[in-house]
Amino acid sequence: MTNKVYVTRKIPEPGLSMLSKECKVTLNRKSSVPSRTEIIRNIAGKDALLCMLSDRIDAEVMDAAPDLKAISSYSTGFEHIDVKEATARGIYVTYTADILAEATADLTFALILACARGIVNADRYVRENKWKVGWAPDLMLGYNVHGATLGIVGLGRIGAAVARRARGFNMKILYHNRSRNQQLESELGVRYAELDELLAQSDFVSIHASLNSQSRSLIDKAKLQLMKKTAFLINTARGQVVNEAELVRALKGNQIAGAALDVFEKEPLPRTSPLLKMKNVVLLPHIGSATYQTRSKMAEVAARNLLNILNEKYPDPAFLVNPQVKSVRPLKN
Repeated sequence: MTNKVYVTRKIPEPGLSMLSKECKVTLNRKSSVPSRTEIIRNIAGKDALLCMLSDRIDAEVMDAAPDLKAISSYSTGFEHIDVKEATARGIYVTYTADILAEATADLTFALILACARGIVNADRYVRENKWKVGWAPDLMLGYNVHGATLGIVGLGRIGAAVARRARGFNMKILYHNRSRNQQLESELGVRYAELDELLAQSDFVSIHASLNSQSRSLIDKAKLQLMKKTAFLINTARGQVVNEAELVRALKGNQIAGAALDVFEKEPLPRTSPLLKMKNVVLLPHIGSATYQTRSKMAEVAARNLLNILNEKYPDPAFLVNPQVKSVRPLKN
């Protein structure tokens, strides 16, 4: 019998073709996020689900699909899925792990350069016909990146990739993790620091922590007050790691020089957000992994994860979120 799969939004090739060859696919073709009602209606009777980070998959959704065997998330995070509930039901949960590490590190460093040198404001200055003098000694002054101190909060695959780029700029690199990684310290020439020390010493603070109960609002009022007045905060991880209201206050009060954000507490960013009117902030629409190559590879991995499980094959351990599920519902191969 042909397996039935629900895909909550269109993904790049080869993902859809891979699924369509072996499964009956129900696809949400709209670019908008499906409502909860739509998800519950469309998952009914399905054997597998391919979802996005924006789709909340909990017990109620799983109740609508009692035959569900696999949930594959087209993302590097999985906080939107009730993994414990899925495991108890024998549902395999997979994600795309750190395939997007290099692309996100590229964007992170682009944001470091953009906020340090005021690139967005300078572009707007030219386009709005405000450039009246060919060259001026004090026009659009920014900050050096070369030789500055970079603080990395979360030295996983993405954080380490950012550190490798920073070495090319001869930056002093501090990092903070839940645990030290002496191998990476030696390999990358980085130094471990407690979070307060990192914030106080860094010219650029780049967030790469995963979202969990410990990291939610990790960067709050007290932490922002530790940063230099000339420092910049860059976040390409999860919006909820930074207390956005306190960040706004810090930016308005010139407690820090600026910020560059690819992620926010609410996405899309509400039109009422004060961030939209601030010139010392660079804002992007959550495009950390948005390269043709990366998104295509993510689609391939997300599809392969589902197909392996539906064909009674264990997925690559690197992409399996809940290995405990093997004892609840063992696969043949």
